[in-house]
Amino acid sequence: MGRVAIVTGGTRGIGGAVSKALQAAGYTVAANFAGNAAAAEAFRDETGIAIYRWDVSSYEACRDGIERVAADLGPVDILVNNAGITRDAMFHKMTPDDWSAVIGTNLNGLFNMTHPLWPGMRERRFGRIVNISSINGQKGQAGQVNYSASKAGDLGFTRALALEGARSGITVNAICPGYVATEMVRAIDPQVLKDRILPQIPAGRLGEPEEIARCVLFLVADDASFITGATLTANGGQYML
Repeated sequence: MGRVAIVTGGTRGIGGAVSKALQAAGYTVAANFAGNAAAAEAFRDETGIAIYRWDVSSYEACRDGIERVAADLGPVDILVNNAGITRDAMFHKMTPDDWSAVIGTNLNGLFNMTHPLWPGMRERRFGRIVNISSINGQKGQAGQVNYSASKAGDLGFTRALALEGARSGITVNAICPGYVATEMVRAIDPQVLKDRILPQIPAGRLGEPEEIARCVLFLVADDASFITGATLTANGGQYML
């Protein structure tokens, strides 16, 4: 049995692709989900990957969920913080609930998932944490002040925690996907995709979830121990730093 990995939001979209890729590479995977139980159960039946339901915006739920995973599968050495939501609105129309919900899942969720795992990783002197941020956390996006703020916060979290984990054999890195062909992006009006989004992408296409999953595999490998605090950008050339 390989190292144990938790992937939050791990049954659909990018998270589902990451869970499958980790399993194929020999890791033991726990796929977390919060909603859409039918889709999660179908994912479990298709892949054989264990699924666990909890809301990453709750510290207590994360702590208890991690304990269940450890009891079932063993100590967790790899965490992919992928769970994320959107509540898009122009700022003058954004409500406090829109702000709090997105920050609670997309930013607080990183603390809630990572903090309970940190002592065990330090004790075992090994850990791999990969935070899925976004191109819009790098460049900003109108109508997504809450989302962009949360994803930019993910990058600050990554860099600071990387400094703390380095001497304990724990790496903390981030991936910033651009527009990827997930259910959420496919739901955009096709004409908007064609006329307004694809022309911004030099590669001329959407990314595939499996391409982000391969980035994760690279960063969680034992051999990637000298890479920490890094941001891996996967956006088809749309935005470069």
